[in-house]
Amino acid sequence: MTARIERPLSPHLQTYRWTLTMALSIVHRATGFALYFGTLLLAWWLIAAASGPTAYAHVHTFIASFLGRLIVFGYTWALLHHLFSGIRHLVWDLGYGFKANEREAMTWGALIAGISATVLLWIVAYAIGGAR
Repeated sequence: MTARIERPLSPHLQTYRWTLTMALSIVHRATGFALYFGTLLLAWWLIAAASGPTAYAHVHTFIASFLGRLIVFGYTWALLHHLFSGIRHLVWDLGYGFKANEREAMTWGALIAGISATVLLWIVAYAIGGAR
């Protein structure tokens, strides 16, 4: 007979104290996943634009609705957050930013940059006539 070997279990999420770095790493993965669906919306828009005025009008009606603008706003945030979080991961891949205060600063920077850039982009878009 074989004896059962008792091995230590791998640490689980319940073992660790949640940190902002840990949460935003998960959000980075979630935004990457969300970008797939947003890109389908972008493809729909581009195909409709190439298909003619009637097809484009249908897409524009959806995107101009409250739900459509909310989805596009979310897509914009996911794209920009993923960009800044990706830069944070690139810095780590280069071997920098592993001290606790550096990790925390880069994490806050990615979070604030993603939100700020999204809001700024939408303000500029509305200012130049994107709300028509």
